[in-house]
Order: sequence, then structure tokens, then C-alpha cells
Amino acid sequence: MTIADRQSVELRIDSNHAPFKRPGTGSDKKLGSLLRILRTPTAQRKASMSGNDPTEKLKRKAYEEELRKLQEELCYLQDWVRTSGERVIVVLEGRDAAGKGGTIKAITERVSPRVFRVVALPAPSDREKSELYIQRYVEHFPAGGEIVIFDRSWYNRAGVEYVMGFCTPEQHQRFLELCPLVEKHLIGAGIRLLKIWLEVGQEEQERRFKARIADPIRQWKLSPMDVESYRRWYEYSRARDAMFEHTDSPEAPWYIVHSDDKKRARLNCIAHILSLIPYKKVDHAEVKLPARSEKKQYDDQASIAGRRLVMQRY
Repeated sequence: MTIADRQSVELRIDSNHAPFKRPGTGSDKKLGSLLRILRTPTAQRKASMSGNDPTEKLKRKAYEEELRKLQEELCYLQDWVRTSGERVIVVLEGRDAAGKGGTIKAITERVSPRVFRVVALPAPSDREKSELYIQRYVEHFPAGGEIVIFDRSWYNRAGVEYVMGFCTPEQHQRFLELCPLVEKHLIGAGIRLLKIWLEVGQEEQERRFKARIADPIRQWKLSPMDVESYRRWYEYSRARDAMFEHTDSPEAPWYIVHSDDKKRARLNCIAHILSLIPYKKVDHAEVKLPARSEKKQYDDQASIAGRRLVMQRY
């Protein structure tokens, strides 16, 4: 069964709120690109009945219950991808402090890293700067039976590289023109490409930045680039709009997840990913543990009694 058929999943995309169809030309077309917003009205109604207003932060207990169900589905997806040899790329983009890291952790914490691979590339080396721009990303594309999640991707050129002046306006424009063609080729070659943008508001981004400044555990998350991106809010907004206008194609559409509430954003994002892939539950033979062999039995705890042990402080 697919996720649409499984009764165990209560967080799913409501058929009455499917992604917006691409409207006409002009400003309506641009608006349509920006309005492909994920919604889970079924979950929202359930949350409302349980005292969790969907306009408020989702409570931890409700979040953990729903996350557990979705993570179970991710395990079914994992089995299907591995068995079928499918190749899947998930691109996660968004502003700084939009919640990409937490979303990726929620996706990957119950699945195998051999199937779900996370790619977060550092700044390019001098050698990589001399290569084709897409080249260093291509080498991380999935083989059969793999799902690759890009924590930031080739869309760096449409965002941070353009806004911060790491590429020329000509390079930026050329990227916007060629990117849809390259992605169409990837999809034609059999790769499933899912593109998700996490959209955080000004006030929430500021709150998260201030929390990082005040908390020693989170200060490592705040880089000089983050501080500069905070100052250039509207420059990033215009870069985002141009990216959507050029690369939100019928073959590889963008989907926007509002992430001011991190918990809701993670659930919506996972549910949407599941809804886009026609996976099925793979049946496995029941595993039974064999009896332990008593052959060559000995006291295997006494043999390590004199070794160095870690002090039990807790």
C-alpha cells in the first residue's frame, strides 16, 4: 500500500488542498510559484480537537506521536527504494535558521545511512572552482537503491553565491537559464528529484539567531555569513523570487514549507516527501533468532575484569 492507502498514517496531504495548479502568465504565474504551500488540514483538525491550535506551536507529545508514524513510513520507503533500485534526490533549501538541519535529522534518525545519504558540501576548493559548476554535486548523486538529501545544493548559486558576490551576475543568470534543462535531463534519466524550500519569517529568524548567540551549545551554528544574511534579508528574498521564477518547472517543481514552527514543518515536510513517491510496503520473512551455541562456553566476563573500564559517572 502507498501512504495514501495506509490507515496508520494520519498526517497526509488532504486532497482538497493539492498543490496549486500553474496559473497563467505575468504576476499570476509568479504568485502560483510562491503559493505551492504544504498543508495538512487533517492533522490540524486533530490537533485542534486535542487542544493544540494549529496557529500555535505544536506540543511535543503530539509531535512525537506523529513523527513516529511518519518515521515508520520512511522505513517502508527505504525498503522499497532498496528493493526497486530507485534513485531519489531531495534538495532542502531555505534561509539561514530555517530549520534544515532539524528536518534532515527527523528524516534520517530511524533509517539506514547506507540508503539515506546526507550531502552537505563545504565551500569549493580552488580545484573545484575550476570545474564545471555542477560537477562537484554530480559525484554525490544516488546509485540504485539510494536516497540522497542535499543540505544546500547547486542552488547555492541562486542564493548565497549571488547575494554575497561569490559569482558574477552573468554566472547567476546562466545558472537560472540552464538549471531547469539539467534537472529535466536528470529526471529523464530516471532520478526522482524533490525540491523543498523552508520559509522562515523575519521575527522567527531573529529569535533563533538571538538564541544561538546566548546559548554556548548553539553558538557554533551562527557564522559570520549568517549574520550578514540577516542584514540582507530583502536581497535574499529577491534572489529567492528569481530562483522560483526560473526553476519552478513542471518536471521539478518547488514546494514551500513554512517553518516558523519547526515541529509542524518537519512533519509536513516528511509527509509531503512520502506523498510524492509511489512506494509500497515490502514483505519480509519473519526473522527468528537461532539458539546460541554452548560449544566452547567460558566465563567471557571474567576475561575482561582486569581491563580499563570507563568510570560510571551516571
